[in-house]
Amino acid sequence: MICPMKTIAISIDEHTLGLIDRAIEEGIMPGKNRSQIIRRTVHEYLTNLQRGAELEREREIFHRNRRLLKQQAVALIKEQAKL
Repeated sequence: MICPMKTIAISIDEHTLGLIDRAIEEGIMPGKNRSQIIRRTVHEYLTNLQRGAELEREREIFHRNRRLLKQQAVALIKEQAKL
């Protein structure tokens, strides 16, 4: 499925542009052109940010509820020990 694309303009430093061109030439990143590599890189970066934010939210939930979770774990172990 092909997604509709929007054209945008960005400014990018020459060093980074050189890294993109080198990645294309050396086949380091799959992609036939700069646009594909930039789209993929931005997508992966944003996906990683979202995963990190979700992990942080989960970490906070565990931290807030650690005493209750410990009590529940101890109760479960005691119950399983009876079996």
